[in-house]
Amino acid sequence: MTPAEAARIILDNCRPLSSERRPLRDALDAVLAEDVTSPIDLPPWDNSAMDGYAVRSADLVEAETVLEVIETIPAGQFPQKSIGKAQATRIFTGAPLPQGADTVIRQEDTALGEDSNGRVAIRNTRDAKKNIRRRGEDIRKGVVVLTAGAALGPAQLGVLASIAWGTPLVHRRPRVAFMGSGDEIVDLDRRDEILAGTKIATSNSYTLDALIRRAGAEPVNLGVARDSKESLREHLRGAAEADLLITTAGVSVGEHDLVRDVLQELGGELKLWRIAMRPGAPVGFGLLRGIPWIGLPGNPVSTMVTFELFVRPAIRRLQGHRLPYRHTTPVTAAEPITLGPRLRHYLRAIVENGQARLTGPQGSGILTSMVLANALLIVPAELSTVPAGTELEALVLDDPRHVAEPPY
Repeated sequence: MTPAEAARIILDNCRPLSSERRPLRDALDAVLAEDVTSPIDLPPWDNSAMDGYAVRSADLVEAETVLEVIETIPAGQFPQKSIGKAQATRIFTGAPLPQGADTVIRQEDTALGEDSNGRVAIRNTRDAKKNIRRRGEDIRKGVVVLTAGAALGPAQLGVLASIAWGTPLVHRRPRVAFMGSGDEIVDLDRRDEILAGTKIATSNSYTLDALIRRAGAEPVNLGVARDSKESLREHLRGAAEADLLITTAGVSVGEHDLVRDVLQELGGELKLWRIAMRPGAPVGFGLLRGIPWIGLPGNPVSTMVTFELFVRPAIRRLQGHRLPYRHTTPVTAAEPITLGPRLRHYLRAIVENGQARLTGPQGSGILTSMVLANALLIVPAELSTVPAGTELEALVLDDPRHVAEPPY
């Protein structure tokens, strides 16, 4: 099975989660579950874009015009007088425009009169019929300002606040349970054994926790199971309230790779196992009591690569995103590359100025290759060697652009 085929199968079995009303300050990065229609015009009235004087453009006929100042309008107050011939109103940014005015002359183009009769001299008429924000020029009452499926970033939250939409209906944040397995794997409370080389730190637990949080979900750490069916069953019970279950290791073909068997014994339905890719071929997917399960390989790099390709899009689908997959970008190989088996390769790379160069050795246990990388360089299965200058696609790991179909 190709990675794209596997990604489609996984997302076909993931649905956006139920929705809830959430306070606006708690809705960052949530996804709307409703269309939002504005109840007001924005701005709600014509207002000044400058500190200055509201005037009639018809009065600006001379090189220097002297007008009578009839009122002052700070922001937050409304005009009490209309502007007539040869009159002006002192106005501040955001204040409503008085009736009769069609221009705001900025303050620096004016001078106050020397007498006590409240007059202002207009010394530059460059702003005739300018510096006015018209009612509804940003948002019209009754229009849909944000549609269901829109992600709520800072700008979107600002728009909702501006129309007093204080509790948007958003999809619930996914709870993603994750666990590792292996007799050799321990947590950091057994530091002495790790440093002595008799046990291996569960680095995947910390990596997955961070990846899940960065994807906008809530991590639920089920711990590390031993290489026994009894231990696996005990740990998997903790996933009962999760929206997605992630396991690492135990999905290959070794005699201690028991995760697949235990899931099936618990009533799980296996939908795919093994993908034609490197790193990360031993990936499993199925449903356990209706909960999507993705089994990732245990090697640290393989875990991160397969999370990016399969788990992250699944989390985005659960969140309600319409575009779950990262965009890929065309790049040129900066160096020759020799590959092994004819599989689709995802190489850790640094992409700069349209060129991609590898981070160094590409072993699936070399986690520092992910520290150095900002992209996964995608090499099709039909290429066993890649000459320098070859045009390829790269998945840039922090690229905010997303697409509806897997491009890898």
